[in-house]
This record gives sequence, C-alpha cells and structure tokens, in this order.
Amino acid sequence: MPRVIEVSTDGALVASAFERLYEALRRLAPRDGLSLTAASTLRRLQLRGPHRLSALHVAEGVTQPAMTQLVTRLERDGLATRGPDPADGRAVVVTITEAGRTLVEQRRDRYAAALAGVLHGLAPAEHAVILAALPALERLAETIAE
Repeated sequence: MPRVIEVSTDGALVASAFERLYEALRRLAPRDGLSLTAASTLRRLQLRGPHRLSALHVAEGVTQPAMTQLVTRLERDGLATRGPDPADGRAVVVTITEAGRTLVEQRRDRYAAALAGVLHGLAPAEHAVILAALPALERLAETIAE
C-alpha cells in the first residue's frame, strides 16, 4: 500500500503562494526567444560548470531527447558547446560559451529591472520582509535542488 503523506496547512499555504508567485514571475521574464528551460539550463551551466548531458536532463526535469534537442539549439545559437567527457569519451559534456554567459547576465539585468519596478510599488515594510526572507528562500531552493 502506498504511503500517504499528510499535507500540512503550512505546506499548502506555501505551495499556493509559490504557484502564484511563479506564474507572476513568468510574466516578468524577458521575451527574447529563449524558453524557460533553455534559460534555466544556461544558468545551471554558468553557476555549476559543465555537465554531462545525461545529468543535465535529470537536473532540468526533461527527457534526454528533449535535452539533446535543446543543447543542439543552444549550440547552433553559439550559447553552449558539447564535447566528449575527458573521463569517459563516450559521454557528452555541455559547457556554456561566453555568448551564453553574456545572455544570462543580460537576462538577469532585464529581469532585475522589471522586479525592481514591482518592488518599488510595495510598502517599505513588505519590501524589507522580502529581503529578509531571501536567505531562507535560497536555502529552500538549494534543498530542493539537492
């Protein structure tokens, strides 16, 4: 019999708030032709370094064929390269290019500007609470990514 995990009120409230926040943040995302998965993949490569294609698809939550197609597009656009893994020539390693790094930084700058405008519209106390919560949110994100 499958184990049933009871959802706490806190868990439900946080999930609901994060869903609404995610939907709102997607509307602020730069419209530059890069999908959310492509942007996330490039950010991952920038922050965590080269990845095997087989690990990248798992980390990004897509199928291996979908990641292969995405990497093909990123490579065609000069944003990433792929090559053999030095430890195992049969495996493929994906690396971000300088153009990819530049694009990630430009997207982050545009996104930050859009968010700054929204944050400016909040009450100072709300703004302060959001800033104070950032370390906990970063830790939550790291816990989920592990």
